[in-house]
Amino acid sequence: MKLCRFGTAGSERPGLIDKDGRIRDLSAHISDIGPDQLLPEGLAALAAIDPASLPLAPEGVRYGPPVSVTRQFIAIGLNYADHAAESNLPIPEEPVIFTKAVSCIQGPHDIVVIPRGSVKSDWEVELGVVIGKGGSYIDEASALDHVAGYCVVHDLSERDYQINRGGTWDKGKGCPTYGPVGPWLVTSDEVGDPQNLRLWLDVNGERKQDGTTSTMIFPVSKIVAYVSEFIKLLPGDIITTGTPPGVGMGQKPEAVYLKAGDKVALGIEKLGEQAQDVIAWSEARA
Repeated sequence: MKLCRFGTAGSERPGLIDKDGRIRDLSAHISDIGPDQLLPEGLAALAAIDPASLPLAPEGVRYGPPVSVTRQFIAIGLNYADHAAESNLPIPEEPVIFTKAVSCIQGPHDIVVIPRGSVKSDWEVELGVVIGKGGSYIDEASALDHVAGYCVVHDLSERDYQINRGGTWDKGKGCPTYGPVGPWLVTSDEVGDPQNLRLWLDVNGERKQDGTTSTMIFPVSKIVAYVSEFIKLLPGDIITTGTPPGVGMGQKPEAVYLKAGDKVALGIEKLGEQAQDVIAWSEARA
């Protein structure tokens, strides 16, 4: 089952994607796609609805983030060995945890705004894990039972803020618009093995990242269990699980970063695609 939210920002309606790829409006059944709908019983109720019985959404409507209430946006760094190498950092012995501000979450095709004064804004395609059943001290063997589904996340990063502005990664990770999510939340049963998904990213039509989740250092089950040792996971939380090599910081012979006018496209097998235009802070404030 593919769940989505559609409509203008701040006024999105709940929907699901039918077998023909069209958005069906769920508003007659639920008010939104939030924590209650992501619990196992909530998903079961939605799965019992015949998509053909639902009205179609208008064609060309905007996709919003697929989850209405995300209280924690948690990220895992350096989770692909070859990305750690291109970052000139050692392979971590335990997952590296940082957070992205929930205020950076936006729709998958919304405009990306480079922060004022940014000189090193970078791209990162990542597998997002959406929590259904929350908890603390989750066993790795049952960790995937706590996952409602998966989505595409663009973990945009300002490297100068991240690395040179006091040593806390969060400063470069939560800038406004730096967390596009979606277009859909795809439920776990439809995705199958989360460690067998291809992911890619293009900048201005040039392939920059092309990898597979099979090369993660720490698989999704380990990540969910590990994070729950330190943070109580809540329904609707998103964990973004790291990026394969090919980020701007790792380009040869020298780093390349996003600039106004760039176009970014990215996607993950089974989970859909995103596309964003990049503009300068001054354009957004005009």
